[in-house]
Amino acid sequence: MNRSFFTARARTPMNVLAAATVVAGLLVTTVPPASADKGGNVRPPKPTVVLVHGAFADSTSWNGVIDRLHDDGYPVVAVANPLRSLSGDAAYLEAVLAGIDGPVVLAGHSYGGSVISNAATGNKNVKALVFLAAFLPEKGESAADLAGRFPGSTLGEALRPVPVTNADGSQGTDLYIQNDKFRRQFAADVPRNTTDLMAVTQRPVTEAALGESAAEPGWKTIPSWVLVAAQDRNIPAAAQEFMAERAGARTTEVRASHAVSVSQPGKVTGVIEDAARSVR
Repeated sequence: MNRSFFTARARTPMNVLAAATVVAGLLVTTVPPASADKGGNVRPPKPTVVLVHGAFADSTSWNGVIDRLHDDGYPVVAVANPLRSLSGDAAYLEAVLAGIDGPVVLAGHSYGGSVISNAATGNKNVKALVFLAAFLPEKGESAADLAGRFPGSTLGEALRPVPVTNADGSQGTDLYIQNDKFRRQFAADVPRNTTDLMAVTQRPVTEAALGESAAEPGWKTIPSWVLVAAQDRNIPAAAQEFMAERAGARTTEVRASHAVSVSQPGKVTGVIEDAARSVR
């Protein structure tokens, strides 16, 4: 384990988070009916795009992307990722996906990439995976392992660890990015008035989630797209490129910080819609 990525490996495993299917049902948007093109041919409804944020963010990080997807006629679900444990977060996402009818394009940012890869395995409705400045772990790998495999991450020195009591009563550690380091570390190409808000509203991730080993990855059987953020200080671009090449993903690179969905929503939307157009 590369200790520069975060302070220490959690000593107690996280329990799997119970996922309530009723919540999943509330999150789902209505899928629009099929429509006809100029030639009179009936087009199937567009796939639902499911967006999964990563650590130190929340669902509002997708707002610019959601606006563009809605403008282009895509139904969208932005999931509130619990950020408690990889297995539990994936189980929660599986419950959300179970409430969505029809084909799905599943997109994840950062640690959310690990979550979507775990949750997509064996789900026949997930037709494409999109990884945005994200992790694509192999079975047995963790986010922490991958972030520390290549030089360039400065996340470890920017973190603020906070003790937390887990749902089972065990002790763990929540990780935040220090407010005064947030913009430089996470979103250097985003206006300061926005990053000031992002720093205050960031959601912590547990050390255990970042250190937990991935299950069988969905990218092995589901077509995948990757957007590499070349100026990322959380996940080095070299790590993103390595994972994309290993997965045989269609890859695009953009000069952006880790917060690429905020700073470059048009680029992010373009990659997601490229994946969506492949769905038949």
